[in-house]
Amino acid sequence: MTTGFWSDKYPEGIPATIDVGQYRSIIDVLEYSTRKFADKPAFSNMGYELSYSRLYELSGQFCSYLQNHTDLSPGDRIAIMLPNVLQFPVAVFGALRAGLIVVNTNPLYTEREMEHQFRDCGAKALLVLANMAYMAEKVLPKTAIRQVIVTEVGDMLPPVKRTLVNLVVKHVKKMVPDYSLPDAVSFRTALNQGVMHPCVDVRRENDDVAILQYTGGTTGVAKGAMLTHRNILSNMFQVKALVGGNLREGEELMIAPLPLYHIFAFTVHCMVAILLGEHNMLITNPRDMKSFIKDLTGKPFSMFIGLNTLFIGLMNQEAFRKLDFSYLKNTISGGMALQLDTAERWENLTGCRICEGYGMTETSPVVTINPLDKIKLGTIGLPVPSCELKVIDAEDNELPIGEIGELCIKGPQVMKGYWQSEQATEEAMLDGWLRTGDIACIDDEGYVTIVDRKKDMICISGFNVYPNELEEVLSVHPDVAQCAVIGVPDKRAGEAIKVFVVRSNPGLSAEEVTRYFRQNLTAYKVPKQVEFRDELPTTNVGKILRRQLREEELAKLSQKAS
Repeated sequence: MTTGFWSDKYPEGIPATIDVGQYRSIIDVLEYSTRKFADKPAFSNMGYELSYSRLYELSGQFCSYLQNHTDLSPGDRIAIMLPNVLQFPVAVFGALRAGLIVVNTNPLYTEREMEHQFRDCGAKALLVLANMAYMAEKVLPKTAIRQVIVTEVGDMLPPVKRTLVNLVVKHVKKMVPDYSLPDAVSFRTALNQGVMHPCVDVRRENDDVAILQYTGGTTGVAKGAMLTHRNILSNMFQVKALVGGNLREGEELMIAPLPLYHIFAFTVHCMVAILLGEHNMLITNPRDMKSFIKDLTGKPFSMFIGLNTLFIGLMNQEAFRKLDFSYLKNTISGGMALQLDTAERWENLTGCRICEGYGMTETSPVVTINPLDKIKLGTIGLPVPSCELKVIDAEDNELPIGEIGELCIKGPQVMKGYWQSEQATEEAMLDGWLRTGDIACIDDEGYVTIVDRKKDMICISGFNVYPNELEEVLSVHPDVAQCAVIGVPDKRAGEAIKVFVVRSNPGLSAEEVTRYFRQNLTAYKVPKQVEFRDELPTTNVGKILRRQLREEELAKLSQKAS
């Protein structure tokens, strides 16, 4: 399947290929947009806006601080561990301007997960929210990190509001546990020190790594996907080609509830939206539906980025159903499968159809999107321009249109490789094609449908969970003899995690198993269901048959339904 095959499948006006030759790095795009959209709002949070010119100024101050007050050099890694606050884009663009590699880090990570990522990437600096600084205190001695910058939620807000927000978060809601990082610098201090010297932008080349984005990849072992400036730039223009047709540059308000540290939201809001000069409203805590809907009230939002569980949660709120959706023209779903019922409910409520896409961390991430004026529900859309797709059988032979096989991808957005892991990179690639591990079908109109997953990966509200990791954690428990983890259908999250346990101590309870997971893993990785068994199904060599466990669970659901 070559790019030429897809060109006649696109609606009129969509190019078959993209050209990013006019830009050498992501910073070139930031400079372009700053000149063109200087006074337009780039990001807002908690009612306060940063214009493009102010974003550029502040990112320059952060860049200057990194260059003049730390021993960091171009190519060093800086971990950014923040939720959706204004500090995030300031720090990302500041670090890139200093020539550093940004390592997006989930602020909900446990100590174990933080330590693995920081040690693996060799990060030398960390920007962390004060709420999580107590965990960083425990992990940092085991890493190469020596430069620590701490920020509070309201640090980018005007003085009075900043003081109030930080006071409430720390003393009223008590969300900032005590910590001791005597050598850490506050984010505001870093910006103030950065004013003393000019920022000297480090010019990076297309093939230089810009972002290290951690993923389980196709093997389930956490690795850093090396995304170059060219990878990210390519995906900017690829996404723009398929969903930017009805957007007015510099005029749209995009709602950003998905976490920016996740590659989907990162590329859409920090990259594509910047290219188009749009305004991103950052939602710090989308789980607080009341505050979320209050932020939306009275706002002329025209683009909404979300996923299936978020759409359902919002539509179940009466206050959301009363909002004015007359400005909404684009709704994009990614990160997990979109349910048809959800799509129909959303369209009936808002008058806007949901455009579903598909991507991977390794592809920066967008691979396919449903064109806005040619949406085919139930599919993940057409491949973005300059992207080739094919499906292969178990012997790696390419299959014809309409047949089911493993989806493979080739295009300028495909990662440079896995960080310091040539073997994992080779295993993921097939003669220049990236193996996705997903089983798919391409129809005669070029639309792609994901049929199943090749591996045992579980998808929880858009986040990948790998059974090997969970089983490794639980197997260390002294009262566990054997365990197996599978995904089971869940209406809200797409899938839920179920763990099967063979006890060595009959006194072990489901509550203790759940508590143990919570101590060692991020919340979304904690199983919702625990079942104790006397034995687990295995092959003749003793390998646990997860497939059989899944089949048993599906049979139970089928019986209930009938």
